[in-house]
Amino acid sequence: MDLRHEVVRGWELVRHGRVASYRKHLANNVTVLATWDDESGTGTVEARVEPLGIGRTLTRGRKGFRDQESFWTAAHCVVEMAANLPSLGAGDESPAASELVGEVAGTVEAEPGSGGGPEAELTFTLTGGRKVTLVLSDEQAFDLCSRVHSLDKHVWSEQRDHDEHTDGGTTGVVEVPDVDHVESGPDTGHDLVTLLESRFGVTADHLMAHVDWSALIVVGDPAVASLVERGDELHAALRPRWYPVVVDRPGEQWVVLRRTGLDHGEG
Repeated sequence: MDLRHEVVRGWELVRHGRVASYRKHLANNVTVLATWDDESGTGTVEARVEPLGIGRTLTRGRKGFRDQESFWTAAHCVVEMAANLPSLGAGDESPAASELVGEVAGTVEAEPGSGGGPEAELTFTLTGGRKVTLVLSDEQAFDLCSRVHSLDKHVWSEQRDHDEHTDGGTTGVVEVPDVDHVESGPDTGHDLVTLLESRFGVTADHLMAHVDWSALIVVGDPAVASLVERGDELHAALRPRWYPVVVDRPGEQWVVLRRTGLDHGEG
């Protein structure tokens, strides 16, 4: 029996003739198995309990995959799904190292903090199976939003601009329209805070923000009364990325400033 053992892209690989068997063991005691048969040109993917992958099956593809691109796409999707499952084994996990580095699986959970103060909780699930939750103070969350926006503005947006300018294999100077004056509303939540204070006299004492800056809430008079009275001016100043909504609360009113493109209904 000719068996060859290798490690490929983080997967344990065993070759038996034309059959390649890949295995990835996750920290929560789930093993993902991916098998590709060169002779038939088909592959299968499944996730099982136990380190050796001999326990009960958690999930598998409904049929064989007939091209390697679909096969590997399915394999990585199963890894992400399995990494988000709770631990299915016994015993305690070892404590995390002082510096933890890992690939994030799926989306990042962002929730208001539960410690009784203005804070945020970010939870990352790593492909290794661990969940890492970071508790940020209000100031740290504010700074994180600013830094992420800075990355988008100075890194990814420049790449998008470059791709647009070179689309179709053409390069050159992009023509700038002849415009005498352009006035644009605030872009980020931080821009919005600055506008409210400089133009409407609303300070941070009257503001509450969602963790993801999808909305900014103005509470308390005279800030709310002033914004309601100057509603048309406020609406014009916020366009095009934000719009105001007056919300009736028990015994008071709030002015909620929402990002455009999100659900406009009240929760």
